[in-house]
This record gives sequence, structure tokens and C-alpha cells, in this order.
Amino acid sequence: MNLKACDVTAMTMNLRFGLADDGENAWQNRKPLCAAVLNRYFPNFLGVQESNHFQTRFLIQTLTDHHFIGWHNLGNERWQSNLIFYHNTWKCLKSNHYFLSPKPDVESALPGSKWPRQCVIGLFQRASYTIIVANTHFDFSESVQQKSAALVIRFLSEFPHNCPVIITGDFNSNPGSKAHVCFQTNGFCEAFDNQHSTTFHKFTGQPTKDHIDWILYRGKIRMVQKKIITDAFSGRYPSDHYPVMATFSMMPNHNG
Repeated sequence: MNLKACDVTAMTMNLRFGLADDGENAWQNRKPLCAAVLNRYFPNFLGVQESNHFQTRFLIQTLTDHHFIGWHNLGNERWQSNLIFYHNTWKCLKSNHYFLSPKPDVESALPGSKWPRQCVIGLFQRASYTIIVANTHFDFSESVQQKSAALVIRFLSEFPHNCPVIITGDFNSNPGSKAHVCFQTNGFCEAFDNQHSTTFHKFTGQPTKDHIDWILYRGKIRMVQKKIITDAFSGRYPSDHYPVMATFSMMPNHNG
């Protein structure tokens, strides 16, 4: 597809924890597959989840035309970062990192959450186009997911209200869940609304009922294309999640 100046592409990708004991699907075997997918689709914005420090270094080396926002806990080698990589034709005007908890500025978690989950948000501008992009990763309990969605909505209130918004993430729940309803109630659509498929396949490439990786959007922005990237390489996959990508058409001058 030929992109126009007003078009923006966004991808969400759970890299799979790189220190996991995954045998033939270990990170060292998946690195070139991830590079191949990223170079093939080359999104303007890439939201990644479960990025260990060495995976982040790989992304920096692979996406040489991108900058990134997010936060690493460099003192913890098992730390999993939520990051947004953005093409250098975009300028980041503002960014914030949050924990999904009542104390978003310090490492913490909601009661009932297995892990300290995170959200990163940036305000970006290219020429006369302005957009807010968020990336997050929710925990497993449905009630925690619902509270996490409400927190993301609250965090977004700290950014300009009249900008279009894209949220990428692994939500660990299917559309129709309480978290999904929370986003819908706050004006968001999900790229595959009413056309859900598989995004979590456990390295098998086989269909499941798990469409847990979403791209949400709202505001004066129109989705023109969407894709679940099922690309395999000699039967191998870059992750146990399929990346999801969407292309949007924007209108200028929505900052403020």
C-alpha cells in the first residue's frame, strides 16, 4: 500500500520474555525473525511488551531510523520494558511512563496483579499532524484489567484532549471483556472489532480463541488497513504472539 503524508502506521508486538527457557524458540533463534518482520513492515510507531534489556538493545540496533520512549530498570536484569519506538520523522513533544497502580510514579502494582504492569504515553508531531500514542501490558485478572483500563484513560487526560489517540498493547483479554468495554465507553474502537482472530498462538501458528493484542484508536483518525502478521520462517515465528498492525489516515492541526 502506498502511504500518504497523512497516514500513520502502528504495530503492537509482545517480544516474549527473552530469558524464558523456550528451547528451539529461544530468543537467540528468534532475533533474526523479529528483524525480518520489522524490516518488512517498518511501522511509524511500534509498541513492544516484555522487552528485556538485551532485546531493547537489539531493537535499537535494528530500528536505526527510530527513537524510543519508555523506562528500563537497569538494576534488574529480568526487567521487562514497555516501549514505544517512533520513526525519526516524528518529534516527541511530551512523554510519561506510568505503573498501573494507585502510585503510578513508583514501581508498584494494583492489588491482585501478579506483576507491576506499565504504560508509556507520548505526544508526537510531524509537520501539521499531531497524535498521542500509548503502549501498555495488562495483568491476568479481569477485575485488575478493568481497573488498568480506567487508569490508562486517566493517564491520557494529562495529554491534549483534542488529539487522536492510538493505544497498542497486550491486554491479556479478549474483546468484550470488562477492560474492552471500559475503552469503548471512553470512545475507543479496536482495529478488529467484530472480526477477531488469533494473536496469541504459543509458537504453534495454530488458531486459538486468544485475540489479546489490540490496537485501539479514537478521535479524528480513520483506520484504512489492518493486519495480523502471521509471517513464519521455515515454520518458526518471531514470538508466541502475532504482531498486529494498522494504518490510519489523519487530519492536520489537532494539537492544542
